[in-house]
Amino acid sequence: MNILVVDDHPLYRIGVVATLQDTGQDVQVIECPVVDAALARLDAGLHADLMILDLQMPGYSGLDSLTEVRKRRPEVPVLVLSANDDPAVVRDCIDLGAFGFVPKSAPSEQFHAALSLVLSGGVYLPPTSLSVAAPATKAQQDAWAKLGARLTDRQRQVLIGIVQGKPNKVIARDLGLSDTTVKSHVAHILDALVVSNRTEAVYALARAGLSLRDLETAPPPVH
Repeated sequence: MNILVVDDHPLYRIGVVATLQDTGQDVQVIECPVVDAALARLDAGLHADLMILDLQMPGYSGLDSLTEVRKRRPEVPVLVLSANDDPAVVRDCIDLGAFGFVPKSAPSEQFHAALSLVLSGGVYLPPTSLSVAAPATKAQQDAWAKLGARLTDRQRQVLIGIVQGKPNKVIARDLGLSDTTVKSHVAHILDALVVSNRTEAVYALARAGLSLRDLETAPPPVH
């Protein structure tokens, strides 16, 4: 398993690498002090199962580093690390297609949990982010429990694209569908999850404990 660690602070990279090596998995860690170096390695053919990315990187401000990575290498799952754990920042990262967010102040146990969930296709949200969200309604809880049976195979494929942060046009291109058809599928997915937008859909999956693997192996819909 290849994991790219992209952080400009050597001491923090050392800590992340040590934590990764402590997982007991066969992990090959590639360290990069700047985003452009990581992208160059990927462009040169490196296969990465995961990128662990610090938001505050040289040459980039705000969410620009994540935006650039998602634009250039959308196939690479990204787990964001940041000293800024403002729930609004977490939400923006998920909206851009990050598969998880871990505050730099988090204990190693939380990092391990995030790593395990993201590598299995799930979306990890820090407890501080979930705690400020409105409690799930009974209708939402019931809908999430029956989600697999409420979506067609195609709708599950569209939902996977949503989790990966892909715009409707990209999902349409990848699946060979029209933009109108994808828009219709997205509307049905939001209705099935009892949410009002794409980011809330990703949060709903995280709160329900559902991963991409769960979506891919869900039972057929009930007609």
